[in-house]
Amino acid sequence: MNLDVMRCLEQTKRSSGILLHPISLPSRYGIGELGAEAYRFVDFLKDSKQKIWQVLPLHPVGYGESPYQSYSAFAGNPLLVSIDYLRHEGLLTSEEIQDAPVFPENRIAYREVKEYKYGLLKKAYSRFRQCTVDQGFFAFLEKNCYWLHDFALFMALKEYYDNRPWNEWDKDIAWREKKTRGYFENLLAENVQYHLFLQYKFFSQWKSLKEYAVKNGVAIMGDLPLFICYDSSDAWVNSRLFELDEKGYPAKLAGVPPDFFSHTGQLWGNPHYRWEVMAEDDYYWWRERFKLLLEMVDIVRIDHFRGFEAYWEVEGGAETAVNGRWVKGPGEKFFSVLEKYLGELPVVAEDLGYITPEVYALRDAFRYTGMKVLQFVDKEQVVKESETDNYVYYTGTHDNDTLLGWYTKTVTDTLKRRFERQEIQDICQSLIESIFRSNARMAIVPLQDHLGLDSSARMNTPGTVGDNWEWRFGRECLTAELTERLAALTVKHDRS
Repeated sequence: MNLDVMRCLEQTKRSSGILLHPISLPSRYGIGELGAEAYRFVDFLKDSKQKIWQVLPLHPVGYGESPYQSYSAFAGNPLLVSIDYLRHEGLLTSEEIQDAPVFPENRIAYREVKEYKYGLLKKAYSRFRQCTVDQGFFAFLEKNCYWLHDFALFMALKEYYDNRPWNEWDKDIAWREKKTRGYFENLLAENVQYHLFLQYKFFSQWKSLKEYAVKNGVAIMGDLPLFICYDSSDAWVNSRLFELDEKGYPAKLAGVPPDFFSHTGQLWGNPHYRWEVMAEDDYYWWRERFKLLLEMVDIVRIDHFRGFEAYWEVEGGAETAVNGRWVKGPGEKFFSVLEKYLGELPVVAEDLGYITPEVYALRDAFRYTGMKVLQFVDKEQVVKESETDNYVYYTGTHDNDTLLGWYTKTVTDTLKRRFERQEIQDICQSLIESIFRSNARMAIVPLQDHLGLDSSARMNTPGTVGDNWEWRFGRECLTAELTERLAALTVKHDRS
C-alpha cells in the first residue's frame, strides 16, 4: 500500500463522501465514462471536502443491466471506457465521433448506447492492432492471466452463440473439452483479442482515475457482490466451485426470505458456492478476486455480508424465495485465510436486513465497519446513535428511494409534525445534516439526495427489472452553491 493510499484511508476515520456510480456521470455518449467528467467529479469532491467516492460494482453488466448480475467477478465494464480519451490516443478520429446521436441527458438508453459505443470501440481496436507493439498491453495480459483470457474467450463465445447462456452452447465447449476449446480459440482469435483490448483500456483508464483521486485526498469505496451470475465466465471456467446441476443451471439458488421489501422474499437466481471445495485451496478464487479489487479501490463494501455467516438457500427451479432454509457459511475461517494471505482488509460490511448476533460477531471479530441507513432507523428519532462509531451512515443506498421520494411517500406523521414549518427541500437538508452530525465514522449521501431529487432519480427498485440503473445527472448540477454548502456542512461537523 503506497503512502498516498495510506494517507487517504487515514483521513476516512471521521469523514463524508458521495455515492455515485460512474455510469451516472455526464457524457455526450449516453453513459458516464472514465474521462474528463470523472476527473471533474473528483475535483468537486475535493472542493466540497468529501473524502470518499463510493461506486457500485464496475463489472460488465448482464441481465437487467444490473452491476450485481455480471458476466465476470473480475472484468471491467467496457461501456465506461472514455471515447474522448481513445481519440486523444489516436485510436479514433474527430470525424468518427462528431456525429454522435443525441442521447437522453438524464437516463441511459442502453440499447442505443451499446450499438453506438461498441461500434466505436471496434474501430479503436482495429487501429490498436495496427499500431506499434504496446508493451503495457502484454504486461497487462501477464498480470491478469488468472482470469483475463478465459473471460475474453467467454465473451467471444457468447457472441458466437447469439448471447445464449454458456450451458446452452454445444456440450463440448460448454463443459470446456480441451480439443474443442482449442478449436474455438483459433476460430474466434480476433474477437478474443478485441475483448482483451477492451479490458486493457478499461483498466488503464480506471487506474489513472483512481491515482488522480488518491492524490487529491479522495478514497474510492468499491463494491463486492457476494454472489456471481451463473451465466458468467466464473461459473463457466470454475463450475466445480458452484452449486450447479448436471446441465449447468443453479442447483441451489441465492436470495433472502420474505421481509418488508417482499412477502415472497427475493429470489436472485445466483448459484451458491461449494464452500467445502473452495476451502481445499485456501479459497484461491476469492483471494484472486479480492487482490484485484484491492488494486482498483481503497475500501471494499461487501454486499450481503451476512451470507458469509449464514445464507438463505432455495432449491433450483423455485419461483419464489419462500421455501428456503438458512445454511451456515464459511464464517471466521474464510476471513482468517484471506487476511493471512492479503493482510488486514479495509472492509465495510453491508449488515442490513435480517441480522443475527452471529453476523455482528463475525463483523466485529475482524473490526470491519458496519452500515446504517437513515430510511431504516426509528423514524421518530431520526438518528439512533450507536455505542460504536465504526459504521457508515447513509441517507439511502442504491436500493432505496431518494431521500425526497422516501420522505414524501413513506415517512411517519410524527416526523412530519417535527418538520411541519419547513419547506420540503429544507427538511431533506436537515435529514442529511443529521447523519453528518452523528458519531458515524463515515457519512455517505447519494448525489441524488444532495441535489434534492424525487423518486424519478431512484437508481434501483429491488425485485424489479426495467427502469433501473439508468439515472444520470447533467453537468450543470455540480454548482458552486452546492460545493460551498457541502463544504460548510462538512467543516461544521468536523468531517473535513
